[in-house]
Amino acid sequence: MQKPQLDGRQRVVIETVSPEIDGGRFAAKRTIGDTVRVEADIFTDGHDQVAAVVRYWQAGTEKWQESPMLFFDNDRWAGTFAVTALGRARFTILAWVDHWETWRRDLAQRISAHNDADADYLIGANHIEAAAQRADATDANWLRAKAKALREENNTDARRNTATDSVLNDLMRRHPDRRFATQYERTLELVVDPVRARFSAWYELFPRSTSTTPDKHGTFADVEARLPYVAELGFDVLYLPPIHPIGLNFRKGKNNNVQAERDDVGSPWAIGAKEGGHKAIHADLGTLEDFRRLVKKADSMGIQVALDIAFQVSPDHPYVKESEEWFKKRPDGTIQYAENPPKKYQDIYPFEFETPKWFELWQELKSVFSYWIEQGVKIFRVDNPHTKAFPFWEWCITELKRETPEVLFLSEAFTRPKVMYRLAKLGFSQSYTYFPWRTGKQELTTYLTELATTPVREFFRANQWPNTPDILHEFLQSGNRAAFMIRYLLAATLGANYGIYGPAFELLESRPLRPGSEEYLNSEKYQVRLWDLERADSLRRLITVVNRIRRNHTALQSDWGLAFHPVTNDNLLCFSKRSDDGKNLVLVVINLDPNRTQAGMVDVPLDRFGLTESQRYQVNDLLIGEQYTWTGRMNYVELNPAKVPGHILEIRQV
Repeated sequence: MQKPQLDGRQRVVIETVSPEIDGGRFAAKRTIGDTVRVEADIFTDGHDQVAAVVRYWQAGTEKWQESPMLFFDNDRWAGTFAVTALGRARFTILAWVDHWETWRRDLAQRISAHNDADADYLIGANHIEAAAQRADATDANWLRAKAKALREENNTDARRNTATDSVLNDLMRRHPDRRFATQYERTLELVVDPVRARFSAWYELFPRSTSTTPDKHGTFADVEARLPYVAELGFDVLYLPPIHPIGLNFRKGKNNNVQAERDDVGSPWAIGAKEGGHKAIHADLGTLEDFRRLVKKADSMGIQVALDIAFQVSPDHPYVKESEEWFKKRPDGTIQYAENPPKKYQDIYPFEFETPKWFELWQELKSVFSYWIEQGVKIFRVDNPHTKAFPFWEWCITELKRETPEVLFLSEAFTRPKVMYRLAKLGFSQSYTYFPWRTGKQELTTYLTELATTPVREFFRANQWPNTPDILHEFLQSGNRAAFMIRYLLAATLGANYGIYGPAFELLESRPLRPGSEEYLNSEKYQVRLWDLERADSLRRLITVVNRIRRNHTALQSDWGLAFHPVTNDNLLCFSKRSDDGKNLVLVVINLDPNRTQAGMVDVPLDRFGLTESQRYQVNDLLIGEQYTWTGRMNYVELNPAKVPGHILEIRQV
């Protein structure tokens, strides 16, 4: 009979490990400085004690390190380690039957029952002698002396004291018997990103609409002049739609008109002209040197420039002539333009990812990212990644992050949940979400709870946007200023990562192209706009205050500490957020009704805030600076949307 290949003396079971994505197929995500908590079910047959460690490796280190795991409930164990280097980290678990700890436990019970015997101490001495053989000379000599004492000591109390000595126990733990240790069957991976992957505030603008002169095309110099405004608002990512030459053939006119007028500027997403493609800059914006200067100036102000990468081309793109095999042909031999029936996009050609030249296509597309990384860009918003091949994204992002681990990618994939999640697993650092369409209390609670508290959070980092150049939700189309404030407060407090498309958002742009449409009338996607940033009704001050609160309160810098709480009025949404270290907490209440004052009793989670039922405590409204004194769980809240439709509350014990 054939002998099993495994060692039958490896008796410990390790299962249900977290974080583990799809059986280790994909890496979980963390940011530099995070403490990674590793959990697993760890147990063995019979009544023996077990011991376990997390073994981990980080980029830039040569040796694996270890951190102890501790039992906390129902065969569940946990251990932690800090990630201190960008790039990939790896970890696994090692566990073994702990004969020493089993002996100590049993001896303690025997001593308590006064039935400990000489044999018990002889067994302990044997364990100590074995540990001495694994120890260095200094520890070995000390251990052998203890073993001898257990064998030869005649005084019962003295022998008991020796056996239960804490120093002896510490030394035995330092030299455990791991001969029959079980190592978890997988080595799992983490992608460690910059903190901005977890906590960021994005501001999107069209560079061509940054001029202060009517009907004049904006430039990178105009964007540079806009940087103090973006910095004052408190944003740390400035996202620019495509900055490349725009095709002339089938150029779209204002409001997506299929017939462009002579002076129409076209859509920035119709990339490519005779002047160049994805590695070229639209001449009206400036030069490559102008762009580099913008990136450098933004960086000096704490702002990173993010570029839109849209892998599609106009009919005039050089790729069309140089690499025709990268595109799908129709029966008449013409190239297939993009369609989303019944919509037709004659000004855009998609790539064919099933081309025989697929790897040449992959290499070229990767080189687009590499080119802009060389120009100083480290953040990319990727347009419609779900319409490109999944294997390409996994290869491309893995390669780029291996070369430049600080680079980040935002997935703009408004599609089915499993597709969105797959893209996140493949490597996208952040993802747009369904937030623009979640406006009611129950749907907000259900959706955000899923993103913040289920295993999805291990790989899917949400970036909440109340509007985009493509999405003007009907909630905002009334032009009601309170509606914009409500959506802004929700995005910026529910999401550690959020963004707005401005200046359209802070200036309350609310006119749809037509009833029932989410497209803007006079959309910047097809024309140059002039914005009056000094308008009296601008949300400029609110945005500035909220971003300052976010920077000063670590509870708002992560999504994992989110919890929703009951309110007696369904028009009021109440939730708290707690920092990862538990030291910072805020309570947020928002009126979801933009038209009427709403009031109700908030059920404060006293245990979460370290309070008792009878205790009085001070509540500071960080938005408007007012203070209240509350007592116990149920407290009254009233919010007038015409003023400020929300509270961001800091609770302090009196």
